[in-house]
Amino acid sequence: MKTPGQWQMKNVREIIQQLKEKPGALLPVLHAIQQYIGHIPDNVVPVIADEMLLTRAEVHGVISFYAHFHNHPTGQNIVEICRGEACQSVGCRQLEKHAKNTLNIDYQQTTDCGSITLEPVYCLGNCATGPSIRINDDIHGRVTPERFDELMENCRQHLQEAG
Repeated sequence: MKTPGQWQMKNVREIIQQLKEKPGALLPVLHAIQQYIGHIPDNVVPVIADEMLLTRAEVHGVISFYAHFHNHPTGQNIVEICRGEACQSVGCRQLEKHAKNTLNIDYQQTTDCGSITLEPVYCLGNCATGPSIRINDDIHGRVTPERFDELMENCRQHLQEAG
């Protein structure tokens, strides 16, 4: 993730120019900008809209529709808890409460150390094995509070090994 001092708006404009002629270009543009900056800052939305001849509402609508896009900086690991009906019927609310208490954050917040961002998601497509969570790109099913703690410990260990 880059801080505003590490990225420049001219580079954002270059990304848009390189991709804007592709069919369905908005999604590739958003992915590229998020990959470059780490998220899609609010002040970039008008630039995307102007460069692609879209309204700000159209750009914001796509960003807010897809859970993958973030308009705020995220931690090194993104933990998403499925809040779909199937997961709710098998205990996701208890898992949510445990996760928030354990991490000492709410949804769309990041731990003080910057290692974990907690996000809600409304279906991971893993309905038969709920409650489910996704950690970065890995989906885990039948997650109990105890299993959640194990998975968070694994995240911390991987960060220490990489760090």
